[in-house]
Amino acid sequence: MSEILIKNGQVVTSSNVYKSDILIKNSKIELIDKNITPSNPNVKIIDAQSMYVLPGAIDPHVHMELPTPAGKSSDNFKTGSIAAIAGGTTTIIDFVTPLRGQSFIEALNLRKKEAEKSIIDYSFHMSPTWWGKNSANEMKKCVIDEGITSFKTYLAYKNTVGISDDILINVMKTAKELNALVTLHCENGDIVDFLRNKFVSEGKTEPKYHILSRPPEVEAEAVNRAVTLAKLVGCPIYIVHVSAKQSIDIIKKAQKSGQKVYAETCPHYLLLDKNILNKKDFYKTAPYVLSPALRTKAHRKKLWNALSNNTINTVATDHCPFNLVGQKDMGINDFTKIPNGAGGVEHRLSLLYTYGVNTNLITINQFVDLVATNPAKIFGLSHRKGEIAKGMDADVVIWNPNKESIISAKTHKQNCDSNIFENYKVKGLPEIVIANGQIALENEKINVNDLKGNYLHRKL
Repeated sequence: MSEILIKNGQVVTSSNVYKSDILIKNSKIELIDKNITPSNPNVKIIDAQSMYVLPGAIDPHVHMELPTPAGKSSDNFKTGSIAAIAGGTTTIIDFVTPLRGQSFIEALNLRKKEAEKSIIDYSFHMSPTWWGKNSANEMKKCVIDEGITSFKTYLAYKNTVGISDDILINVMKTAKELNALVTLHCENGDIVDFLRNKFVSEGKTEPKYHILSRPPEVEAEAVNRAVTLAKLVGCPIYIVHVSAKQSIDIIKKAQKSGQKVYAETCPHYLLLDKNILNKKDFYKTAPYVLSPALRTKAHRKKLWNALSNNTINTVATDHCPFNLVGQKDMGINDFTKIPNGAGGVEHRLSLLYTYGVNTNLITINQFVDLVATNPAKIFGLSHRKGEIAKGMDADVVIWNPNKESIISAKTHKQNCDSNIFENYKVKGLPEIVIANGQIALENEKINVNDLKGNYLHRKL
């Protein structure tokens, strides 16, 4: 494996920015120092003058080839990992979602086979969708044998993957005993179902009723319940895709009391407005049907503040795109049949940098924290990823702060016929991406044939 020497870049950590060279050897960061002279005459030298050198980003929330009644989400592990690299993400954490009654370990082994196509490193959260006499033991196997340190629970979608509070308490109790983390999709599924059925019965079937069936209170109630149960059980939790200002208040109060509560949001909640769904044209609104629903400016402002004051710890994507034609349009006459989800893994860094760092809403150090360092720490990867440091995996992004682009479905890498960030201008993009010591992106080209992702065992 060839050596790579990065010269003259500004290395960014969660607390510092400094000029240094970086030597990469055998898929690891070998040396960080000024004026490194290579001993290998065949070393590849990258001049990163006027560039930032960032740790490869970690997206802790993606759904590649997720099965739904409308077919699997349109990115499989190969196309999704290509899109990830294009945006500067070198590690993803996806999900194992057992069928009810199915062994967690059996579901994991099947999911591992699907993920072998990934060209970047990957891991999984396990999602208990049911509870049996052997479930606690299977959770233990996930942690000890498989390096899975987090368990995803759904408080919505009661008819498919959602769980009742008694099952949630069992998951939390077991996770506490294993020193593992419970992550939660927080929406009150019963009231969502009530509102959805009410609108359909009244003939209100356009996409805008998706928003009205999932108001902010639906999220906030579930966040409050999750925080309360976790406090009583003594289990650390991570609230995924936070969208509502009321949720922020609950999370912040719990954190201030000393409770271990982490929070995540996504670029679409930071940037998009629910009024998009008021358009009359189904094909202009259906891409924005995702859950939780989009909110208003007041919620977005609160989310940015929560990033700034570290109440929200990560920005993930919930990457789960569906094609407009052939998938989303299954719900053209009934919003409840529109598969929920959109793509984001390709644009997370450029959007957060453009609309966060460039506008002084967050610092560049917070940017690195939100997309790399914190996900590594929270999900048991900090021993090898999330920072530019000697001995770490050589996942590195050479970031060009002056590079500009306009997001478009015509040019994006993700396998989808629409893009919720269509026509968004971004300034700040990856120039070169290195994954496991290999050049993954250079000169706008992704070196697909040279890359192979690894399943990651995470550590508690």
